[in-house]
Amino acid sequence: MTGIEELLLSRIRDVADYPEPGVTFKDITPLLADPAAFTALTDALAAVAERTGATKVVGLEARGFILGAPVAVRAGLGFIPVRKAGKLPGATLGQAYELEYGSAEIEVHAEDLSADDRVLIVDDVLATGGTAEASIQLIRRAGAEVAGLAVLMELGFLSGRTRLHPTLAGAPLEALLVV
Repeated sequence: MTGIEELLLSRIRDVADYPEPGVTFKDITPLLADPAAFTALTDALAAVAERTGATKVVGLEARGFILGAPVAVRAGLGFIPVRKAGKLPGATLGQAYELEYGSAEIEVHAEDLSADDRVLIVDDVLATGGTAEASIQLIRRAGAEVAGLAVLMELGFLSGRTRLHPTLAGAPLEALLVV
């Protein structure tokens, strides 16, 4: 385990039985509250943006906003929020997707992306991959290229990486931590 992995893991708190019995929630708020850990995380994700040749960073609602915006600033790139349906003003492009119990839709301002853009998607956790898969499809429908997906933590036991492999079509998936 590397020094950054140890630092990040030491600042992630397990919360038992949240949001429902039997689930252990990975709380990143202690990490965000620690300036050294948050800076190390931002630097590591900005390095991914630079390696992938990204021109923009997309953050997925809601914790992807918290991580993606400082990554974009650090890497000198623009930031674009991907939001739940109905939260963005103006013309949007939407993508519906299935959840474990129902469906959801995400949106982006269509004019914020172009064919010249290479987009790094940033989020806190990769679980089953449903939201990430929908965001990849949405970015491509907007005409941009997906440079990669970067997450703080991958929940390996949920097989999100396996689900995303065909959708990523060769774009890298980088998880700083796999638990």
